[in-house]
Amino acid sequence: MSQRLQPQHRPARALRSARPAAQLAAPFPLRRSALNPLSPQVLLGLTIGAMLVAAPLANAQTSSAAEPAATADNAVTLAPITVQEKAAQVAAPYAGGQVTTGGRVGLLGDKDFMETPFSTIGYTEKYIEDRQAQNITDVIAATDPTVFSNGVSGAWAENYSIRGFSSSSTDMTFGGLYGMAPYYRTSPEMFERIEVLKGPSALLNGMPPGGSVGGAVNLVPKRAGNDPLTRFTTTYMSDSQFGGHLDMGRRFGDRQQLGVRFNGVYRDGDGSIQDQQKKVQLASLALDWRGDRARLSADFYASDDRVNGVNRGISLSPGLPIPKVPKGDTLLNPDWSTVRTKDKAAILRGEYDLNDQVMAYAAFGMNKTDYQYNGAMSALVLNTAGDFRTTMGQLAFDVKKQSGEVGIKGRTQTGAVGHQWAINATHYAHKQDDYGRRSVPGADWTTNLYNPVWGPVADIVRPHIMHTEVRLASYGIADTLSMAQDRVQLTLGVRRQQVVSDSYDINTGARTSRYDESATSPAAALLVKASDNLSLYANYIEGLSQGATAPMTAANAGEVFAPYKSKQKEMGLKLDLGDFAHTVSVFEITRPSSYTDPVTNVYSFGGEQRNRGIEWSFFGNAMHGLRLMGGVAYTAPKLTQTAGGVNQGKLATGTPKWQGKLGAEWDVPGVQGLALNANATAVSRQYISADNSLWAAGRTTYDLGARYSTKVADKPVTLRASVLNATNKSYWGMPQLSSLALGAPRTFALSASVDF
Repeated sequence: MSQRLQPQHRPARALRSARPAAQLAAPFPLRRSALNPLSPQVLLGLTIGAMLVAAPLANAQTSSAAEPAATADNAVTLAPITVQEKAAQVAAPYAGGQVTTGGRVGLLGDKDFMETPFSTIGYTEKYIEDRQAQNITDVIAATDPTVFSNGVSGAWAENYSIRGFSSSSTDMTFGGLYGMAPYYRTSPEMFERIEVLKGPSALLNGMPPGGSVGGAVNLVPKRAGNDPLTRFTTTYMSDSQFGGHLDMGRRFGDRQQLGVRFNGVYRDGDGSIQDQQKKVQLASLALDWRGDRARLSADFYASDDRVNGVNRGISLSPGLPIPKVPKGDTLLNPDWSTVRTKDKAAILRGEYDLNDQVMAYAAFGMNKTDYQYNGAMSALVLNTAGDFRTTMGQLAFDVKKQSGEVGIKGRTQTGAVGHQWAINATHYAHKQDDYGRRSVPGADWTTNLYNPVWGPVADIVRPHIMHTEVRLASYGIADTLSMAQDRVQLTLGVRRQQVVSDSYDINTGARTSRYDESATSPAAALLVKASDNLSLYANYIEGLSQGATAPMTAANAGEVFAPYKSKQKEMGLKLDLGDFAHTVSVFEITRPSSYTDPVTNVYSFGGEQRNRGIEWSFFGNAMHGLRLMGGVAYTAPKLTQTAGGVNQGKLATGTPKWQGKLGAEWDVPGVQGLALNANATAVSRQYISADNSLWAAGRTTYDLGARYSTKVADKPVTLRASVLNATNKSYWGMPQLSSLALGAPRTFALSASVDF
C-alpha cells in the first residue's frame, strides 16, 4: 500500500508506515474439550515463558544493522534499532487528538480511514479521558450521529443502536475477538482506542454471538509506550460517587522489547438517580514483547460492576397515552434491586513476519462471566394517574467463553495489479448455565410514577433452569486489488460460517435439541482515490445472525431456523482537508424479522425491516485552537414485510429519524492549558408502538465542561470538570425490553490527573 502525500504541517499523519493493511493479529483453532478456562496465573506464566523462549529465536532474525559494531578502541556497541508498533502508526491521532487516522478493519487488518471502503471511526485514549467516560456508550454516542443512546443511567446493561439497529454489548470485540470484553458494561480505562465500524460485518469479523447488524465496536487494549508512565486520576460524579484510576506503563530490555501496562480502577457511591448506588472495580495487566519479526502480547483483566437501585423501563396498558415525564432522578425500580456482573479474561496474541510481504498471526482468549439480578422484571402503567404494577424476578447466569482466530496476510504483485490478501479462521464457543425465576410469588408491587414507594426485599431463590452450549466457526478469505498506483482498490471476499447450538436437560444432562446450520456471506467494496484528499467508496456486505427457535405457543413450536442474513449497500465519500475531515454516506440495510402468523399460528422468518439513511460526520481542527466533532444523520427504519400486512410500512420502534450532534473544544487565548468544551445532542421522536400511534418526544440536551493542564511541583496535572444534561431536562427514552425509561438528570463530573 503506497502512502498518501501528507500535509507537512501535520507530522502525526506523516509517521504512518507503509505496512500492508493486511497485517494484524489472530488465534489457534479451539478444541471443544478445552472449554474449562485456565487460571490467569497459569496463563501469565505461560505467556512470560513464551516471551522468553521467543526472544532469542526472533532476535536471530536481526538484520546486519543490529550486529555489534567495533569502535576505534575495540569497544563493542550495539547499533541503534527502532522497534515500531506498526499497527499504532496506522492508528496515530488525527489533528486535534480526539480520533485516529485509521484502525482495525477485521480480516482486512489495519487501514487508514481514507483507504477504508466502509464508514469507520476510532476514538483515542485522550478523548476517552477527556470525556471522563465510565462506559463505552459514553464515548461512541457522544458525537456520532449514527449512534443512538436512550440516555438511561444505571441500567442492567449498556444500550445503544447503530444505523437504527440495536447493538448488543455482548458483541463488542476485544482486540478483534468476540466474547472477551466485559459482558454487559465495560469501563474504558484499560483501552487506548475504541473503534466503530458501521453496518454488518460478517466477512470482516465473523458472525457476532448476539446477532448485531448495525455496526461493530472493537476495543483496543493499552500497551506500554516508549516513555515511562505513572498517572493517578481521582474522580467525582454526583451525587457522591468517588473513585481513583492508576495507570502505569514501563518498557524493559536493551531495546525496550518488553512492555508492561497496568490499570486499576475503583469507583463507589451514590449516583445522580435517587437511591441508586454504583460500584466499579477493574484491574488489568497488559504485556507485550516486540522483536524484529515477532510480536507477542497478553492481556489479563478482572472487573466487577454493581448497581443497587437498577434503572429499568416501563410499559403501557392498551389505550393509555404517554404519561407525563417524572423528575429525571426518579428511580422506577425497587430501591433494593441490584445487578452485579463479574468478568475475568485472559487473551494471548502473536504475530510473525515470515518475510517483508507476509505475516502469520494467532490469538486466543478465555473469559468467564457471573451475572446476578434481583428486582423488577417488568412494569405496567395502569392508568393516567401514573399508577404502575411491577412484576419481580430473579435471574442469574454464568458463562464460560473461548474465542480465537488464526490466519495469514500478505501482499503480492501481478503485473500492474497489487494484491493485499488475507485468509483466516475464527472459532467462538461458550457454555452457559441459567438460574432464576421471572416471577416471584407475593413480591409484585403497585406504586406511582411520581412518588414511588417500595415493598420489602424479595427472598432470593434461583433454581437451575437451563444449560446451553454454542459454537461458531468460520473461514474467510479476502483480496484487495490495487490499480492505477493504488488509486483504485477493489476488495472481494467471502466467509463460510457454521453455527452449532445445543440445549441440555438440567436433570439428566442429556441433549434435548441441536441447531447445526451453515451460511456463506460474500462482500465487495470499491474505493477510488479521486485525489490525495478525496476518496469515494461503495460496498455490499452481509451480516449474519443465529436463527431463532419457534416459541412453545406456536403451531411449529421448537422448529429451528437457519442463520439469517442482513444485507447492506452503501456509497460514500471521505474528504481530508489536512486538519479537518468530512465523511458522507448513504446506506440501505435490510434485516429479516420473525413473527407468528395470527391466522395459522405458525412462527416464521417472513418479516423484514429496511433501514435507509444518509449521514454526514466531521472531526478535527476546524481552525487554530478549535476542535469540532459531530454530524447529522437521517435514518428511516421501515417495516417492509409484516404478518398479514399489519403495520407494514410503519417505522420500527425505538429509532429516531433524525439525530444531530456537535462537540466543540476551544483553547482559551491568553490562558495556556485552558480549554472549554460543549456538546449538544438533538434527536427526533422515537415510536414506542408498532402502529406508530405512540412516541417518546424528541429532545435536545447540552453538556458543558472545561479542562486545565498545568504543572505542580514540576509534575504534569490535568483538571477536568463537566456538567452533563446541563439544563436538567427530563425525558423518556426507549430501553431494551420495555417501552419507556427515564434519561439521566443533570450530573456533575470532576477529575484530577497527576503524572509522577
